[in-house]
Amino acid sequence: MKLFNTRTKQVDEFKPLDDSNVVRIYSCGPTVYNHAHIGNLSAYIVADMLRRSVQLAGYETRHVMNFTDVDDKTIRDSARNYPDLDPAEALTKLTRHYETIFLCEMQEIGNDTESLTFVRATDSIEAMKTLITNLVNQGVAYIADDGVYFSISKYQESRRYGQLSHVELAADTKSRVNNDEYDKDSAQDFALWKTQKPGEPAWSFTIDDVDLTGRPGWHIECSVMSVGELGQPFDIHTGGIDLIFPHHENEIAQSTAGDQPELYANFFVHNEHLLVDGIKMAKSKRNFYTLVDVKEQHFDPLDFRMLILQSHYQSASNFSWDNLTAAQNRRRNWRNKAELRWQIPDSSDDGQVEIVNNLLDQAKAALLDNLDTPNALKYIDEAFDQLSYDNLSHFALDNIINFIDDCLGLAIRIATPNISETDRNDIQIRFEAKTNKDFERADQIRQSLSSNGILLNDLSDHTIWNRQ
Repeated sequence: MKLFNTRTKQVDEFKPLDDSNVVRIYSCGPTVYNHAHIGNLSAYIVADMLRRSVQLAGYETRHVMNFTDVDDKTIRDSARNYPDLDPAEALTKLTRHYETIFLCEMQEIGNDTESLTFVRATDSIEAMKTLITNLVNQGVAYIADDGVYFSISKYQESRRYGQLSHVELAADTKSRVNNDEYDKDSAQDFALWKTQKPGEPAWSFTIDDVDLTGRPGWHIECSVMSVGELGQPFDIHTGGIDLIFPHHENEIAQSTAGDQPELYANFFVHNEHLLVDGIKMAKSKRNFYTLVDVKEQHFDPLDFRMLILQSHYQSASNFSWDNLTAAQNRRRNWRNKAELRWQIPDSSDDGQVEIVNNLLDQAKAALLDNLDTPNALKYIDEAFDQLSYDNLSHFALDNIINFIDDCLGLAIRIATPNISETDRNDIQIRFEAKTNKDFERADQIRQSLSSNGILLNDLSDHTIWNRQ
């Protein structure tokens, strides 16, 4: 298996770090203060595809994703939404609500949440305090008037900062930033811990008799949760390219400073931005969408997954309603083919099975070649093209459906159950009525079936049905 590794800036052959055959993956998860937007969801689809492909390569996986349930945004919105509650209670109420929504939306877009281990930042506070204390004791972090900061200049004495982004150090090496997220061209000392402000939830914390009651900074959370669950170093770290700097750079620095191992994660796999009508998504541009918006326009969330898979993860995907319609049509065509398994006797065409399996092997090879989902989809299209109403091997069709569901997460089988016996009988009655030139009766039955979401396609000697 090959993956582009942001750490080495090239496509590398992937092998697990240890001999256990278990690949340890950490994915930066959601900040649970609102619905995830479709750009966030695209990154989680890529992470899910990575795990599926690693398993396709023959490995087992341990895949961890975090819930950021304490940061600037969760604290701000919990205070705004629940002003009468204790700050800690308000924080929990807000974040648990959006955790539930997130898990539902993950399942709707085809991500296998059962294969993920979720970890909350608030469940890892003690481990964060331990790491921060160690960094202070080793001189790589220092106590300031508003918290504890990581010293990039001190880190640079024995390690290299910026191995993912090659960002430059700030001209003033003593400058520091307290915001959890920031967009700067140069690195600055960043907050590991923030002392409590009025109305904020807080945890007690003391270093060298200094009262630091407060809460963690954003970056330290992922360092602790990833290593706590997977050990250090672990195999693969995923996220969108917007996380390369500062978040992932700071994770690496915190996790490799002082006497810690020099390697944090072996592979960093980053997906490109999701554009909307060719431009970056932003609320100010009124092109900011969530899965709720997608469903309100009568699209299935799996249509969105198909849209994301049609672009390589290292290329920017372009979301538009026209592009989503095209993805919907492609998925619908696949469903129409899958529904043939209920309608046509098995032709037992061994030659067809061989051709289809060869195409599926090529689809597998595409996924193992740096997650080349566009080519994998192309081979699936070609495999379906081998099947026709008059020439169908159920074994070949089952192989295609299994590959789609297991390797691509598009849930074709569950989306294509058989129709009812009553509907099947009506189709036969209609066919006989049409054969007997009772066109009025035939049209009535067609319209009745159509109102139930069943469309008909008449062939010379039988009728094929599909769902709308």
